[in-house]
Amino acid sequence: MGLLRDTDVEEIRTRLQPMTSPVKLVHFTQELNLEYGREAKQLLEELTQISEKLSLETCDFLLDKEKVAEYAIDKVPATAVRDGKDYGIRFFGLPAGYEFAALLDGILTVSKGDSGLQPESREKLAQLTQPLHLQVFTTPT
Repeated sequence: MGLLRDTDVEEIRTRLQPMTSPVKLVHFTQELNLEYGREAKQLLEELTQISEKLSLETCDFLLDKEKVAEYAIDKVPATAVRDGKDYGIRFFGLPAGYEFAALLDGILTVSKGDSGLQPESREKLAQLTQPLHLQVFTTPT
């Protein structure tokens, strides 16, 4: 049995309709002793079946050391959202609930190739002289 209900699938399909370019989800997991590991992988597998513009690459956190280093993954489950470029967008844990909506937004943003930032924000970001590490934490409280 799938994690996504038929009504969810139709809503997600509609939500992903505006995708313009393909998006790849690179998922990092491990087989043993990983809370929500199977569920996260299954959810992403079901999600990538909804749109032909979505693909999934699964990497083993313990065995695929080069990919782990390339994506700077330090915990699992983890999912990178990318197209031909890696923008540093990462989701850690099971992307369910509010995080699922954020994942869909991330997929759409990467597919469209535009952050949606206002020109003033783009100008300020262009003035940064050092790398910036930004993390956003979500919780349903």
